[in-house]
Amino acid sequence: MGERGGRPGPRPVTAPSLAQDLTALGVRTGSTVIVHTSLSALGWVVGGEQAVVAALRAAVGPAGTIVMPVQSWQLCDPALLHQTDPSWWPLVREHLPVYDAATTPSRTMGAVAEHFRTLPGTLRSAHPHRSFAAAGRLAHEVVARHDLSEPMGEGSPLAVLHDLEADVLLLGVGAAKCTALHLAEHRCEYPGKHRVTNGAVVLVDGQRRWRSWQELAVSADDFEEVADDFAATTGLRRTGAVGAGVGQLLPVRPLVDHATEWFPRHRGG
Repeated sequence: MGERGGRPGPRPVTAPSLAQDLTALGVRTGSTVIVHTSLSALGWVVGGEQAVVAALRAAVGPAGTIVMPVQSWQLCDPALLHQTDPSWWPLVREHLPVYDAATTPSRTMGAVAEHFRTLPGTLRSAHPHRSFAAAGRLAHEVVARHDLSEPMGEGSPLAVLHDLEADVLLLGVGAAKCTALHLAEHRCEYPGKHRVTNGAVVLVDGQRRWRSWQELAVSADDFEEVADDFAATTGLRRTGAVGAGVGQLLPVRPLVDHATEWFPRHRGG
């Protein structure tokens, strides 16, 4: 393949070359990684999302665990999303589907995460909006608990990933996509911190019911700043080429602990 004029184009990216890049970045055999990916940022990937997942599995090996957020925003309370006329909200609530871990599609999570969600052996947490998919040795432990009112807090897979000393792997995306930093928001106080009402259709004795709860209003607006400060302070962020894009590898526990102290000092000033 070449560009016009006979000049060679960028070399295609393959699953083995991606696996080599991930290993060079620092992804370890047996490790647990929560992955955020932009497929288009990785270049011309032979096999697309299938190749990316194959490379991730090769990098962590059979003893490793891969985790991805597979959120389903389309099932949120329409009052939270403000995407429809308020007069429609009762009708929307009446007809929203019940969350099904096996069949509910993810939304805005990207092609890699949606493919990963559908693979045999992948487990998915029970939250109707903020679910995580996991495959590998510790998958069941990661997704076993996911409280409705704690989608990113202590009752979520993020708290388990903190305890497991997992890594965040950003492939072609920046720290604004780093879901683990939402756990830090739950663990500290800062000006303007507040909760919002959300809800979903649930089954109670086989019958549809609308259930509402209060959850933390989260924001990723300063995630790039806190990640840069973490890197400058600790030196624990690794960066390198992955395909045609840039990969970042950050340890969850030190990152979240750093952000837990950073947010109170820098938010709401």
